[in-house]
Amino acid sequence: MRGEQMAVGWSAIIVAAGRGLRMGAGESKQYLSLGGRPILVHTLEVFERMPEAEEIVLVASEEEIGKARALVERYGVSKVAAVVAGGADRQGSVREGLKAVRDGAEWVMVHDAVRPFVRPEHIRRLQAAMEESGAAVLAVPVKDTVKVVADGIVRETPDRSTLWAVQTPQAFRLALLRRAHDLALAEGLAATDDAMLVERLGAEVRVVEGDYRNIKITTPEDLLWAEALIKGGGTDVPDRTRV
Repeated sequence: MRGEQMAVGWSAIIVAAGRGLRMGAGESKQYLSLGGRPILVHTLEVFERMPEAEEIVLVASEEEIGKARALVERYGVSKVAAVVAGGADRQGSVREGLKAVRDGAEWVMVHDAVRPFVRPEHIRRLQAAMEESGAAVLAVPVKDTVKVVADGIVRETPDRSTLWAVQTPQAFRLALLRRAHDLALAEGLAATDDAMLVERLGAEVRVVEGDYRNIKITTPEDLLWAEALIKGGGTDVPDRTRV
């Protein structure tokens, strides 16, 4: 409509290449059933239904690419533009996903396939922070006291008020994230998340408060909690029609 500003579009990289050994299941955790559908499908549908998501790049393990493509087709996830093989670790998988992002894209969000409860309103707040600073992450304040431990001995107790548990999506200007990954590859650096690589460039990374329900399903206990979130009153998987 004339006079209205169009929402900024972005690409989503969904990382689904992990094997999930802590789950102890017979298949990768992202393909386990949650509420009658694979966890991965729940996650993909969050981004499928957001108008701002212009494409989805799905990163799967090489041996499960066929399985991932079959799910995309079965559930009609039309925004998946590419299904690519991941790397040796998560960092390598994100790097492979970045190669598949469409030409001309400016912004990208990286999300764990096993976080199906992320809410569109939080993604939109993340987007706003990303547009302001070039990099932003979802996170929640840490509720427990955290100890720094070495050799079984407490070495330090950080101030809990300064500690946040980081989630995904993490959102970046595409060129910035690619530069961060290129530098990490050249220096042989391994990081636990994409924001850490961007921080090393001296870039400002904004923190956007998310939701404690945006859990990462990695253990059998997590899966039980996820099932409870679906079945429990008022804590369903986000309403996919209200995005």
